[in-house]
Amino acid sequence: MALSTEQGFAYWLAMGTILRGWALAEQDQGVAEVAQMRQGLAAWRATGTELRRPYYLALLAEVCGKAGQAEAGLAALTDALTVVDNTGERFYEAELYRLKGELTLQSRVQGPKSQIVQDAEGYFMKAIETARRQQARSLELRAVMSLGRLWQQQGKKQEAHQMLSEIYGWLTEGFDTKDLQEAKALLDALSESR
Repeated sequence: MALSTEQGFAYWLAMGTILRGWALAEQDQGVAEVAQMRQGLAAWRATGTELRRPYYLALLAEVCGKAGQAEAGLAALTDALTVVDNTGERFYEAELYRLKGELTLQSRVQGPKSQIVQDAEGYFMKAIETARRQQARSLELRAVMSLGRLWQQQGKKQEAHQMLSEIYGWLTEGFDTKDLQEAKALLDALSESR
């Protein structure tokens, strides 16, 4: 970021600002990081590029959720999905829908709880469908875990276990990664409670 500032590399400075805000939020989960990411996103837009914007908006939405700002995160996801539709940049589309499901569950949306849960489940299913179509196993695993946690809360533990064990069984490496460790822990919890 210092070199980008010194040399006037606005594109790289904007990217650094976004990613620095996200990295700090991963450590701290503070509101200041949301502001830093927004600043970086504004600078990113000022460079005239849309490339990777859905990804950065997903990171912002994730940070908003951790900071208790689910509605702001949902707004970022709406923007991201609009960019996806306008540009065709779909590499992170499945994760956008998964995050939309997670933030829908966290939000203070007015209405029957059953409708909110149904909406979130629909977003998780859309994320799974999108990831499968794109053969994005990692994003599919994340979406299946989100749906599995929801089903666990609803008492659908056998269905959750079956779906998660199927995708977990496809994997042959990376078992020390955070996603696979969380998947294994969820599988174990689902096995115990069946």
